[in-house]
This record gives sequence, C-alpha cells and structure tokens, in this order.
Amino acid sequence: MQKWKENLRVIEPYVPGEQPQNKDVIKLNTNESPYAPSPETGKAIREYDNDKLRLYPSFVCSELKSALMETYPVNESELFLGNGSDEVLALCFMTFFNSKKPVLFPDITYSFYDVWCNLYNIPYQRIPLDNNFRIIKEDYYGKNGGIVITNPNAPTSVYMELNDIEDIIKHNEDVILIVDEAYIDFGGKSAADLIHKYDNLVVVQTYSKSRNLAGIRVGYAMAQKELIAALEAVKNSFNSYTLNSLSQAAAAASAKDKDYFNECVNKIISTREHTVKELSKLGFETLPSKANFIFTTNKNISAEKLFNYLKEKNIFVRYFNKPRISEYLRITIGTDEQMEALINAIKEFKQ
Repeated sequence: MQKWKENLRVIEPYVPGEQPQNKDVIKLNTNESPYAPSPETGKAIREYDNDKLRLYPSFVCSELKSALMETYPVNESELFLGNGSDEVLALCFMTFFNSKKPVLFPDITYSFYDVWCNLYNIPYQRIPLDNNFRIIKEDYYGKNGGIVITNPNAPTSVYMELNDIEDIIKHNEDVILIVDEAYIDFGGKSAADLIHKYDNLVVVQTYSKSRNLAGIRVGYAMAQKELIAALEAVKNSFNSYTLNSLSQAAAAASAKDKDYFNECVNKIISTREHTVKELSKLGFETLPSKANFIFTTNKNISAEKLFNYLKEKNIFVRYFNKPRISEYLRITIGTDEQMEALINAIKEFKQ
C-alpha cells in the first residue's frame, strides 16, 4: 500500500437525488421548481454584456443585495451571498461551530449536516423527532455547540411555528442557531424578522426552490453584521469571488419580479393541496406540508416497490432506505399534469 494513502481524508459524501439523462421523464425527486424562471431573469441573461465575463465578478454583490433588501428587513451589511445555500451553510458550519460541545440537529433532516460536521471535525448529536416527525423544542435546551433547524424540515416537509423557533433561541443565547429556510416560501413565515432581535441567529435561504433557479447556484444568509463579517472573512480565506457575474444579474432580476414569484409559489401550493387530497383517496397518509414537496406513506403499499415501479414508468420520486422513514416517499410538486400522471401511475400499481 502506498504510504500517501494514509493521509487521504476519507468521508462519506452527501448523495443528491438522481439526475436522469432521459428528457422524457417526470422528475419529482430533487425539489426543483416545475416552472421556468422569471421572464425578467431571461431578459437579464439575454442582455448581459459578455465582455464583462473577462473580468472578475463583484465580490460585494451590491446589485443583488439591493434587490434582496426590497424583500427582507435587512441592510447590505446583514446579507451574505454564496454559491448556492449549500456553500453558505458549509461556510456557516466552519465559521460558527468551533466548540468542543456537539452541534444539535434532528435525526431526520437534511443529510448534508452530518457530512459537514465530519468534514470539519465538528462534534454533533442528532436529536430524535417525535412520532409525528416534529421537533421537541425542549430537547434543544441543554448545553451544546450550536443548533441547526431546517424549517420546513426536509425530507418530512413539516413546519415549526416561529414562536417555537424563538423559544429555542431564547434558551441558547451563547451559541449560534442556524435556520435553514430553503422551503419557507411555500407556506411558512421566515425567521428573518427575528435577526435584529437576536444576535446569535442566522437565517439561510436559496434561489433553487421558490425562485425557480436551481441552475444558477445562488444562496444567501441573513444575520446581524458581526456574524456576516465573520462569514465574509472565512469565505475570503477560500475565494473572494464565489458568485459569478451572470448569476448575480439573473438573481437580481428574479428578486425584483415579485408578481411572477407569487404566481409560481401559489400554483405550487394549490397543486400540492390537490395532490394530497388525491393521494388520500388512494389510502395514503401525508404529513402536513409547508414545502414544495410532500412526504407520504401507505400502510398497504411498500414504498420501495412503488418507488421502483414509478421509476420504470419514468416518474422519479425520492426514496430513503433509512430508519423510521423507509416506508415513506418524498414527492416534489410538479405541474398539475405531472401530478395527474403520478396519481394515475399509482392507481395502476399492483404489488
């Protein structure tokens, strides 16, 4: 064995949803939006001055920050931008979680959290959700090195009320609490309103879901300026230019088009509620969702067998072969037509 292999970092990476190459599929497995980006985004891309691409992008992202400031109660010094919320969260873990005490997050949640902890040698503890897949807030009152809550949670889609989030913050004034709000626009209330009240709160959001722009990789954090400055220092120790110029222009245009944003979000919410009703008629029990996906089970149907059957029909959903959730499927909300095809395929399924 070559001696250099002893120095390789060995880690089990995050595994994203399958990306089928066949275009004739109904793709309901990665929580992307079924709708095109804002027409204003397309216009910004078409009119972009290609000559600017020979220059480094703005590392302060003032245009995009100004657009976001029209939506959220923050100023420029309270915004941090990165290459998708995954990069933003990874930098948050590196910046804020440097205690010998464990970082706390639910046992069923976004599976990238334990990957980052292992990568950065951060101690962590998974706190069990209750039998209804809800966070027990009292479980987060003890000593810890930080807390991460996805709200609404993934893959369960369950939303935690803002007053319960605030209660956890009040019981953890000495550590940083991160609220990952990738799906907040589909029915919840953002904790961004609390960042001026609590100096230990970081709220992270993304353009990949409600903004229909997973392909441009834009995410951002909102927090008091001292926390943002710390994030910037860590980011600039790796790469000062994490967000490319074209993505900045596209994201700024999207943020300004509030009418189109609301139209798409409302369509997804309407389709979600209709899908839940149709699945209920087929014997499915679906957790209450405030996301652009649902988490559903049928005690008379094997989730794994249904997953494989749907895949044969070119309908891709997400199956997790993990404790407590191995009989559930996570299904992204697509268009009305896509969800109708899903329902029809389930009706045809026979074990």
